[in-house]
Amino acid sequence: MQNVDLFFLLLGAVLVLAMHAGFAFLELGTVRHKNQVNALSKILTDFAISAIAYFFVGYYIAYGLHFFHAGTTLVADHGYNLMRCFFLLTFAAAIPAIISGGIAERANMKAQALATLFLVALIYPFFEGLVWNGNFGLQAWLEQTFGAAFHDFAGSVVVHAMGGWIALAAVMLLGARHGRYKHDGRVSAHPPSSIPFLALGSWILIVGWFGFNVMSAQRVDAISGLVAINSLMAMIGGTLSANFVGKNDPGFLHNGPLAGLVAICAGSDIVHPIGALGIGIVAGVIFVKLFTYTQNKLRIDDVLGVWPLHGVCGVFGGIAVGIFGQQWLGGLGGVALMSQIIGSMLAVVIALVGGFIVYGTLKTMMGLRLSQEDEFRGADLSIHKISANSEDSMF
Repeated sequence: MQNVDLFFLLLGAVLVLAMHAGFAFLELGTVRHKNQVNALSKILTDFAISAIAYFFVGYYIAYGLHFFHAGTTLVADHGYNLMRCFFLLTFAAAIPAIISGGIAERANMKAQALATLFLVALIYPFFEGLVWNGNFGLQAWLEQTFGAAFHDFAGSVVVHAMGGWIALAAVMLLGARHGRYKHDGRVSAHPPSSIPFLALGSWILIVGWFGFNVMSAQRVDAISGLVAINSLMAMIGGTLSANFVGKNDPGFLHNGPLAGLVAICAGSDIVHPIGALGIGIVAGVIFVKLFTYTQNKLRIDDVLGVWPLHGVCGVFGGIAVGIFGQQWLGGLGGVALMSQIIGSMLAVVIALVGGFIVYGTLKTMMGLRLSQEDEFRGADLSIHKISANSEDSMF
């Protein structure tokens, strides 16, 4: 059975690893042509740094386990702990991948690489350990006080809300792209460079997400078809509502399913499929409305809308478990609304504090963004000295 569990985790790890290609193509399709190479390069670089940070430091902080052992110890139980680390580090690497979409087109790549190192080694695993390993007694206190611990099966809050709210701190410290907001109040449009690539990124994420959610069980005997159908229903709900509210805008259409999937992660193992559909529908509306409000009214230049998509929809998903997970709404029960609120709000606080500390320190020490000239030329030529294709003039 141990070998079966290992193979199960391997499939999950590979599916979530593939999601990073989705992050890359979603960003590539959304940014302007002159920043496409940089979008691809950031995601792969950040994943590599995340793997180092989590393997050597983050996994130990979250679970108290390390790999500074003899080889014979490492392969005990066929190396199940090593495989579990591989699976979970693909989750951890989603934090900088989420942030990357918010700070696109003007971020200093070296500063972002350092931020990734600290976030994945320290900030993210601290909260991960609180929720998924019971560190520091938070879960025990919530259960004793409110009758149930904070429930986040696959990371609506632990992964997505954390990434989205850290991204908000980074975007605010970074500032808007030059020329995005005019002095007379007008907002300069920066249309996506490639709707096909944007759609491809969305589809890769959708497919990989079933590994993200279903295989969060981590063992074959804990797998549940409920998680799969709930993920599907939430994805469908987010797609339809975002397309309707977004008036057939393809950007909203292809981010709608992601909003639904973000929101359902937390309760995918306990809510009723009809409840999952409702959660997805609401999440799709939240994304469209809040993305528009953030960009046009708050004038926060979050390029891919990662704060509304991951940050706000993630918190909504965490809190929604406390409602739709109740037995009187067809859920399996075992959840408490107050525990869900406290756990979700704690994530927001830790993410914002950690984000402002990490990015604020880097801003003071080395700066966070490209020069105005480099930003105008585009990150592709300024950083990588090459464009996405031979037509260098296509900006």
